[in-house]
Amino acid sequence: MISGEFLTRLTIWITIAAYTAAAATFALSGKRHQWDRVARLAWTVACVGLLAHVTCAFHVYHGWSHTSAYLDTARQTDEVVGLNWGGGLYINYALLICWVLDVAWWWLRGLDAYRRRPWPMVAVWHGFLIFIIFNSTVVFKTGFVRWAGLSVCLGLCVVWWLAARDSATPRSAQYPPAVAED
Repeated sequence: MISGEFLTRLTIWITIAAYTAAAATFALSGKRHQWDRVARLAWTVACVGLLAHVTCAFHVYHGWSHTSAYLDTARQTDEVVGLNWGGGLYINYALLICWVLDVAWWWLRGLDAYRRRPWPMVAVWHGFLIFIIFNSTVVFKTGFVRWAGLSVCLGLCVVWWLAARDSATPRSAQYPPAVAED
């Protein structure tokens, strides 16, 4: 039988892997819309993975108690950074809500509308996601998980740096826009 601890860990690694695949596909596709469906699917899998992770964590570790989750977050934060603060739990709630809304936007507004979002909005959103991944894997973990998380975060930074560089390229030098289909 699969343990709750294993499922909790598995679901977050599915989330991170799917997010990485979605980000790389979306950012490096050269605005070729045929890859946007793949990115959207991976993005959705990442969001569902995060929902499953939160469900597993609340069930296995906290008995569906917000207070237990808050106190555990405060304890872990105190152990790592010396600050007895559970507010990181609210940051995780905000992440979950924003990600669900973002996935809904992508599916309901379509691929083309999602692609046209302002670059600063994209940069802040993905910067926030990388910040969360960095903290959850590099700051709060040790050993293999820390090194894997650092590799993922560095890879994502390179991906978004390349995407930012490409976004600065004049429109005439980019691939011609394809007709987006939902």
